[in-house]
Amino acid sequence: MRTVALKDRVPLGPLGPLGVLVDPMTWRAAPYLLVSGALGLMWYFVLAITISVSLALTVVWVGVPLAIATVLLWRGGARLERRLQRLAFGVRLADPYRPRPQRGLGAHVQWLLKDPATWRDLGYLLMLLPLGAVEAVVSFAMWMGTGGLLLAPILYPMEQGAGGSGYFVESWSEAWIAGFFGVLLLVLSAYLARGMAWLHGTLATVLLGGGEEERLRASRARGVDAAEAERRRIERDLHDGAQQRLLSVAVDLGRAQSKFDSDPETVRELIAQAHAGTKAAIAELRNLARGIHPAILSDRGLDAALSGLAARAPIRVDVSVELDERPPPAVESIAYFIVAESLANMAKHSAATEASVTVIRDRRGVVVDVWDNGIGGAVIVPGGGLAGLADRAATIDGVLVLHSPMGGPTIVRAELPCEW
Repeated sequence: MRTVALKDRVPLGPLGPLGVLVDPMTWRAAPYLLVSGALGLMWYFVLAITISVSLALTVVWVGVPLAIATVLLWRGGARLERRLQRLAFGVRLADPYRPRPQRGLGAHVQWLLKDPATWRDLGYLLMLLPLGAVEAVVSFAMWMGTGGLLLAPILYPMEQGAGGSGYFVESWSEAWIAGFFGVLLLVLSAYLARGMAWLHGTLATVLLGGGEEERLRASRARGVDAAEAERRRIERDLHDGAQQRLLSVAVDLGRAQSKFDSDPETVRELIAQAHAGTKAAIAELRNLARGIHPAILSDRGLDAALSGLAARAPIRVDVSVELDERPPPAVESIAYFIVAESLANMAKHSAATEASVTVIRDRRGVVVDVWDNGIGGAVIVPGGGLAGLADRAATIDGVLVLHSPMGGPTIVRAELPCEW
């Protein structure tokens, strides 16, 4: 799924000794740091071979497609690294590439080669070798030393029972002292792992996440696309709904006018039809206005508006809104439509029996969670409703995340900043 990050950040804030040991992020970062050197070495050899061969063969036609394949290869590697950054360090990085052209081989080649993100991807993968080598060597030395010291009180009696001497301690007192220093080194190693993770994540954010200009450009482009899609939807709804009804009203009134003197009974029927058509057109316009921006949202805020959505849902939906103050109107509107679309999809596809909507305010902005116990399997497809919601969130540099494994449950989470 393609999203725009709320904030490209490394969530590795300062923690105490106990906190750094129990924080899952520490132990998610440690394995990556150990293998980052191997990853860097692999990418160095792969790129060195493919780039050299493709450049050497550019004198003949076969070198050109090979060079394009090489560019696609390292962009794919950078995409993989963005996913690894999120798993290892919690750094959420959106793909910063410019929009893909609709057609034309030449346009696609230019799109690949003229995008600055393509060359930042290459720079990151080449930087991964020296950076990963340092991380791997330091991590290996620290964790091996930590393991050796911590195991000293356990290995010493085992070696004594086998008739040998300790591998680096000669008495129980030395073994327990080694164990004590092992605990200290464990805390130091955890802090060191977090420090290297912070540095690595920061460099990855700069190179893989794109500059602020690219992020803003992508956000603006998606915002323009979302606004254009909304304009087309309103135009289509007007044409297919209220416009047709008003046209029918005009026809009925025209017929009534022509029969006003000759057939009063038919005139009454035609006026009655026109009256009913007018009321139906008003209802259509009200529904359309509600789809643009519901009045209850402006008047009473998110809590009342979301409660109204829940009341119209076919199953029980629990709503919890915990906001100390009303967020900006744009945030309220996006949150409302995310919940509306999620509940509509749930009713159509999920076979859920219960659902919940939670809205809270944290230090970054407003977080919206929509959960249901349905069958899962939801995906974001281009042009679909959820993709449109991701584009809405992108207009304010927000992020939409979908978690919907087969069998359920489904969770749609939106993180919407209140400042942009």
